[in-house]
Amino acid sequence: MPSSSSSTPVLPTGPDTSAAERPFGVYVHWPFCQAKCPYCDFNSHVQQGVDQTRYAKALVRELTTMAQRMPGRTVSSIFFGGGTPSLMEVTTVTSILDAIGNLWTIAPDAEITLEANPTSVEADRFRGYRAAGINRVSLGVQAMDDKSLKALGRLHTAAEALKAVGLARDIFERVSFDLIYARPHQTVDNWRRELSDALAYTAGHMSLYQLTIEEGTPFAALHEAGRLQTPSEDTGAEMYEVTQELCEAAGLEAYEVSNHARPGEESRHNLVYWQGDAYAAAGPGAHGRLRVEDRWIATQAHDDPMRWLTQVEARGHGLAVDDHVDNPDRAVEILLMGLRLTGGVHQSQLPAPVADLVDNEAVNALAAEGLLTAGGDKLAVTARGRPVLNAILREILL
Repeated sequence: MPSSSSSTPVLPTGPDTSAAERPFGVYVHWPFCQAKCPYCDFNSHVQQGVDQTRYAKALVRELTTMAQRMPGRTVSSIFFGGGTPSLMEVTTVTSILDAIGNLWTIAPDAEITLEANPTSVEADRFRGYRAAGINRVSLGVQAMDDKSLKALGRLHTAAEALKAVGLARDIFERVSFDLIYARPHQTVDNWRRELSDALAYTAGHMSLYQLTIEEGTPFAALHEAGRLQTPSEDTGAEMYEVTQELCEAAGLEAYEVSNHARPGEESRHNLVYWQGDAYAAAGPGAHGRLRVEDRWIATQAHDDPMRWLTQVEARGHGLAVDDHVDNPDRAVEILLMGLRLTGGVHQSQLPAPVADLVDNEAVNALAAEGLLTAGGDKLAVTARGRPVLNAILREILL
């Protein structure tokens, strides 16, 4: 059974790096939820009576197609995301993990994560997941008080969330949970108290996201109609600073814009994305990046679960996108993802000349303002720059 171990974040894949030596991840998307949260724009669907046996077979078949394109790799991380993967039966998770082990080699220290909602947490199911090979869970707590949870459309209470965290810490080697801040009517002092309370329960990793109003969501419609007021930009920035202050004091350094961890507790699977490594993805709406010989391939499955399912059964995959990514586009992807990390990006490891990708004058101007560091080969966003990362990227990318 794979177990977790500490790891040090590494640098993005470069043109001269042996692909076989790089981390390789597998992502499995389970798109079903008990309810659709009003802020969520992920590919998730409320559906009763899911035929889990049929979906498990389809996921295995699509993974088999991916393994035929990237054979012989060693899997360093597996991530069950959603949707709500903790609605999966233990037998479903077991069959998928068994298939991944047959298709590739799973590293003895592979990180194997499953996302869970507190409402779907049961002790027996958690123990079943652990026996199947899951060694890390990520809990969608989102808020620590019942009023906020109700406003966010969550089905669990704060007490249920804390019970789930405690149960997860008893069963799994590694545990992370999410919180959302800059919520409607939230103040800086409210957030300081809430985060202080939450840090007492953390087991080494937290994902702390500022609420964003995503197009096409119920929150977006309410916001546009003036019926949903979120904290001002300045208040959101204050909350971000409080987040950094409290997490640093608790020993959870920011290693990415929204993610904090004790040394060795970083999400190894998410680092696959942020460092520009390859990963195979299966399931409705799942995005992947395959390294086929010396070419990068972008994959994306159909969002609709039934369309995906019938296409996998007919042809072995449910892909809507299966495109070559040329070196300049790949380099931009690595910059977009890598600059989220505190370690930044080494320009010499980009598969295209950095001069063709970024505006050097803009880089120098932002460096003079203390928002970027651009010494030697390294390009990184500073602590001051991370709250405005998106604006920085718009400035520097050609």
